[in-house]
Amino acid sequence: MKMLITAVLGLSVILIANTIVMAAGNLEKATFAGGCFWCMEHPFDEIPGVVSVTPGYTGGQKKNPTYEEVSAGGTGHAESVQVVFDPARVTYEKLLNVFWHNIDPTTNDRQFCDSGYQYRSAIFYHNEEQQRLALQSKALLGKDKTFKEPVVTGIVQATEFYPAEDYHQHYYKKNPIRYKYYRFRCGRDQRLKELWGNAAGH
Repeated sequence: MKMLITAVLGLSVILIANTIVMAAGNLEKATFAGGCFWCMEHPFDEIPGVVSVTPGYTGGQKKNPTYEEVSAGGTGHAESVQVVFDPARVTYEKLLNVFWHNIDPTTNDRQFCDSGYQYRSAIFYHNEEQQRLALQSKALLGKDKTFKEPVVTGIVQATEFYPAEDYHQHYYKKNPIRYKYYRFRCGRDQRLKELWGNAAGH
């Protein structure tokens, strides 16, 4: 009897594991750079259908870069977030919309108070469909929204993504006071309001 129970439990574990793997196989990735990755994690975390949001570094040449190396410049990486999502529950177009409303798409190599190539805004597409949708959304943005300056956000193919150090993960939850103070001091919310009005991200 004990052997039968053990066998059934073992089979259950395997079935559950397989179900998780099958479900994971339906998940997709989206990668965005919008300046400080602390501030880009929060908006995507709130979206139903998003499984995880990981701050990290991408778009550069150095393998396994550290925060100090990236923030100093010279590695080619951008602070970014990688979003794992279920396309059956949330569309890539929705993620693009959230991305645009949480950045200033009119500044080169800068987002709010952070300047440098590592703080550029960019959409890193993972397949041709993401590339098409990203280009389409950027073109529509230029037509539908009147900015004083042109939209300069890059749309480039995704490369190796390196998760940031643990203390950067969920920073807005771990350090809510410091996080809010940083956003205020950086002028992020004020500028987003100027650009997007009531549709501004937060």
